[in-house]
Amino acid sequence: MSTVSYDDFAKLDIRVAKIIATEPIEGKSRIIKGKIDLGNDDQREVIIGGAQYFQPEDIVGKTVIVLANLEPKKMAGVESNAMLLAADVDDKPFWLTVTEDIPLGSPIK
Repeated sequence: MSTVSYDDFAKLDIRVAKIIATEPIEGKSRIIKGKIDLGNDDQREVIIGGAQYFQPEDIVGKTVIVLANLEPKKMAGVESNAMLLAADVDDKPFWLTVTEDIPLGSPIK
């Protein structure tokens, strides 16, 4: 595995967010459209993978960790403006979360 410098790591904007809405994407079984809240009036649309393992409504309200400054990418007609971080076990995502009541948008360092 290659290494990255601290300067490269420092470029990543990793923050706490809450999933506030989800909906299926017609014709897609592995991804859904979601909306996250990063606090301070920063709400974004995202694509959420692993939809074959859960119903879209099952993850609404979940507090997750996101990469907020990932270059936007359009998939299935939806522009994703962040990436939820997850452990990947046999292609099934396990979302990185926090258990305490942390303000949305809090940075991860």
